[in-house]
Amino acid sequence: MTDVASSNSFVSVISALFAYALIAAGMFMTGWGLLGFLEYFSGPAPIVPLQNPTFPPGTQFLHWLAILSSGLVFLIGYFSRWRHTPHAMVVAYAVLATLCFVETFDFMTNANRYSAMVFEYAAYAAISIYLFRSQRMRSHFGTDD
Repeated sequence: MTDVASSNSFVSVISALFAYALIAAGMFMTGWGLLGFLEYFSGPAPIVPLQNPTFPPGTQFLHWLAILSSGLVFLIGYFSRWRHTPHAMVVAYAVLATLCFVETFDFMTNANRYSAMVFEYAAYAAISIYLFRSQRMRSHFGTDD
């Protein structure tokens, strides 16, 4: 096997694993959002407490709405092969990043809040680049023209 073929095979495997990780993340976000809303509306935590007591009710509602929506948009977009999924996810990430900024600077008090925000922003950037630039995603969503 040539070095180029071996390299392409390795990249293909890594790309497939990353795609599966994004599907798992979309499922996690959807489930987390549903459980968060369940707790938000009912009061008791279904599994573990998810509400942040430092967030005002309106911010907490937007938090769960953004998380649930981003998970659903990715999963529906991915499985329906909706060609605008990468663009929709950039919009979802912009909403999540804005909300994260407000939550971090206005309400959160833990010592790691700023590094967590930077990590979250880096993840959004990396996923967005992957959705737009990887051959696997361009082919999947029919945007490789």
